[in-house]
Amino acid sequence: MRRVAWRLLVLFAFTIPWEYSLNLGAPLGNVARIAGLLLLLAAVPAVLQAGRMRLPGALGWVVLVFYLFFCCTYFWTIDPAATLEKMRGYFQEMMIVWLVWEFAESSGDLRTLLRAYVAGSWVLAALTVANFSSAAAIAASQIRFAAYGQDPNDVARFLDLGFPLAALLVNSERRWPGRLLALGYLPLGLFSVLLTASRSGFLAAVMAFTGCSFLLARGHAKSALAWILALPAIAAALWFMVPSDTLARLATIPQQLAGGDLNQRLNIWSAGWRAFVQAPLLGTGAGTFVSAAGTSSLDTAHNTALAILVGGGLCALFLAAAIVALVARAALQTQGALRLALVTALLVWIVTSLVLTVEESRTTWLLFALIALAGRVAAEDPEALAECFSSSVPLHELAAAATAVV
Repeated sequence: MRRVAWRLLVLFAFTIPWEYSLNLGAPLGNVARIAGLLLLLAAVPAVLQAGRMRLPGALGWVVLVFYLFFCCTYFWTIDPAATLEKMRGYFQEMMIVWLVWEFAESSGDLRTLLRAYVAGSWVLAALTVANFSSAAAIAASQIRFAAYGQDPNDVARFLDLGFPLAALLVNSERRWPGRLLALGYLPLGLFSVLLTASRSGFLAAVMAFTGCSFLLARGHAKSALAWILALPAIAAALWFMVPSDTLARLATIPQQLAGGDLNQRLNIWSAGWRAFVQAPLLGTGAGTFVSAAGTSSLDTAHNTALAILVGGGLCALFLAAAIVALVARAALQTQGALRLALVTALLVWIVTSLVLTVEESRTTWLLFALIALAGRVAAEDPEALAECFSSSVPLHELAAAATAVV
């Protein structure tokens, strides 16, 4: 039964990046929700059959307290329906931390889950390109493109998180198909991020590719030279393929940072801050940002820390900060290329959390779970972890493949 649960966990990780693109409607929901429910149905019997459960780490305990605190906000919430909905959603998302901790055993399992996320990111990127190529998008003269059912900013964020993980796999995969899959994702993913015209996504992509450049060049001088030589060709291809209006929107980043309203986010943040000061310690209840701040029902906080502050007050923010600190500690417990990849992914998450609400996203909790798993394996079997993610064949032999994919 544990083997069934493990395979469903891999499937679950694969579906998370593109979950909103396949929604079967009530009562089933999107594909990741279905995969998660099947996984949970297999996980509970597997634990009961084994008669044991892995002792949760520090992260698991704090995540549990974080969830239980948000459940407690139901007793003082200003919007019981919204809080009840969030309680259900948070459970489906935060359970990922336990599932990965329980059913992933080794460095090989960690690499399998990383492969699954990168493969899912491939699907998301391909769906975004399909939207760009669709007749409906062309007829509507769109300048922002995203996979069906997804928000462009979310698509960019999901894709950005995949970049350092793919770069890590490029260097550590032992077989050519795996390396080509990871390597091919980098230009395709970047092209898709540009198509979303997400300014925050583009800035996060720049940060992600900075980390990727160090990962890809790590220990391979010829690989570094090959990538430098390939960059002009990749940049030229992207310049001609991405619509000019899309690039024009990205070009407004300096203006927005200098004196813009960040696409009306400043007004939303001001309303959110006023809501926070009305209930600073315990908040107004999980999922009540819109009700407390008086913003449009279509709005979100567009800032993870502010969303947590309004919903759960300083108590919830303290628990959230503790979770991020534990995840950062786990990333720093690893070594070499794995540490660089995980730290880069965490920094990308932090940057996107400043302008997006990401605490209620499966990608957030999957990333945290993977980093916690890496930290545990680094403590239990550092030699096997180092061997699993050590560099293999020099990358300059694959440099031509990167430009070919574009």
